[in-house]
Amino acid sequence: MTNSKSSEFVLPTSGQLERSLSQKIRAFYSEQLGHQPSKVSCQLFDSQLAIILEDTVTKPERILAEEGKDDLAEQVREDLDRALQPQLKTLIEEILSVPVLDILSDSTLNTGRGGIIVILERAPQIRPNRTQQGL
Repeated sequence: MTNSKSSEFVLPTSGQLERSLSQKIRAFYSEQLGHQPSKVSCQLFDSQLAIILEDTVTKPERILAEEGKDDLAEQVREDLDRALQPQLKTLIEEILSVPVLDILSDSTLNTGRGGIIVILERAPQIRPNRTQQGL
């Protein structure tokens, strides 16, 4: 991002990074699973990132759960999460420009919610917001 008054690079705010992550992760799940979470919320905490996904249960998982095969549905979810992690890691690293050290994830079939905690090598470079600048 550049400033129109100069050619200096302007750092994004944490809110801009969080919105970009939310949009890209939502699109990523839609592209990879054919199912788009209804809501993706991201929150940066220094060198950690919390991601909450709403309505993550895919049609095959829902069918398995309705047939009383909750264990199999949960195994499918775990396997999908594990399979998607390398691509999710790359997506996060590209947006934040910081290496990802670890990704921890879990989801609940009953509520359809999923949570992901990302441990970053360091906090991403961000522009202070107006409150942090004392404005």
